[in-house]
Amino acid sequence: MSPFIGEILGTMILIIFGGGVVANVNLKDSKAQGGGWIVVALGWGLGVAMGVYAVGQVSGAHLNPAVTLGLAAVGDFPWSDVPGYITAQMIGAFLGGCIVYFHFLPHFRKEDDKALKLAVFSTDSCYSAYV
Repeated sequence: MSPFIGEILGTMILIIFGGGVVANVNLKDSKAQGGGWIVVALGWGLGVAMGVYAVGQVSGAHLNPAVTLGLAAVGDFPWSDVPGYITAQMIGAFLGGCIVYFHFLPHFRKEDDKALKLAVFSTDSCYSAYV
């Protein structure tokens, strides 16, 4: 497996776990609805761990453009590889988001609160009021 594919898969795994747990806690009639912040934190933590375990030896499992840029900024990662890694991470995040969306589509359709739907894929100041 190439590092490019590794970053796609690792980031996708991260988003499936992370976005999936937020959807599960927030959306109407899901199994963990109302599970709270501890469930969200555990899901995101497992997402990071699973992404790293899956591709850490292949790509270094940056899984986030901030990590890639930070490593390049301190000289621990070549700048020439940064665009490829960030492209792979964006593709992986998009694929992971699509998987979460389509998996939870029945729950998105039942949920009327737009802020709860938005919270699955982004963070805003009112998110903490819902979990």
